[in-house]
Amino acid sequence: MAAAGGAEAGGAVSALRPRLAALGRRLAAPRGAGGDDIFLAKGSATLDKLRDICNEGREHPSTLLQLYTQAVLDITYFEENQLVDEDFPEESSLQKVKELICILSEPEDLVMECNINAEPISILGAELLECLYWRKGALLYMYCHTAKERSEWLQENIAIFKKCLNDGVHYLMKMFSFRCPLQLNEDVSLQDKDTARLLSEGIFSDTHLLAMMYSGEMCYWGLRHCGEGKQECLEMIDSVSNSDLGCRSESVSLDFRETGKNMLTKYVAVCEGPLKGQGWNTTTAKQMLCYFVKSHK
Repeated sequence: MAAAGGAEAGGAVSALRPRLAALGRRLAAPRGAGGDDIFLAKGSATLDKLRDICNEGREHPSTLLQLYTQAVLDITYFEENQLVDEDFPEESSLQKVKELICILSEPEDLVMECNINAEPISILGAELLECLYWRKGALLYMYCHTAKERSEWLQENIAIFKKCLNDGVHYLMKMFSFRCPLQLNEDVSLQDKDTARLLSEGIFSDTHLLAMMYSGEMCYWGLRHCGEGKQECLEMIDSVSNSDLGCRSESVSLDFRETGKNMLTKYVAVCEGPLKGQGWNTTTAKQMLCYFVKSHK
């Protein structure tokens, strides 16, 4: 067993080294441009720690891959913030979004590449996986939020826009698949009922609730700008977007109306139920729900 564990660790180290070098180059780029950020500092410290551990070659692969994932999250967060601050430059931001999504997909790819006989969730854990999918979905949300206001670009690139929405919603919905929602039963004590209701809907944090709102809003943009989304030739969309969107692109086309209705209905029910009075606004969500219903008549 020890030999098998050593082989797994060695495989993880071999797969990690080129990725650590690539992250180091990304880390150096913003610093060379005067970038200074707490997340860069955290990412740099984690990379240094990882390099030391890799040289020792003693840690379990799960420790290595979790540290790598944290470094990816920290370093890419700085780059995402740069894109937001620059208002997603029209000429270059789509390529940058693609790069970041590919990097955020690397931890799961790495688990598979290391031939560890385990699923990503047992190596990385639910919280890290949820964070990776949240970051991919939220990045596409922010990109689409900006892109939809560029009417000329939107008209010329509607298939790419739809694919960005489709992938973004898939990523956000995937967040809800890593933990089992609480099964409500009579043993739940009275004072815990609000919390139990949230957990039964798969809402373990504010981020899960935001993911519901973001995915519903993206479905609303999809319906407004792309129409009913009659399963138009996915091959055509894929051929356009694979060169532009790239990594982990989802091939299943969503029903924007039904998906949006489901997510926003849950969002409103939770905000006006167990989270009533906690500062969550449902006005926009209700307006979008009305649109889903009225535009279907």
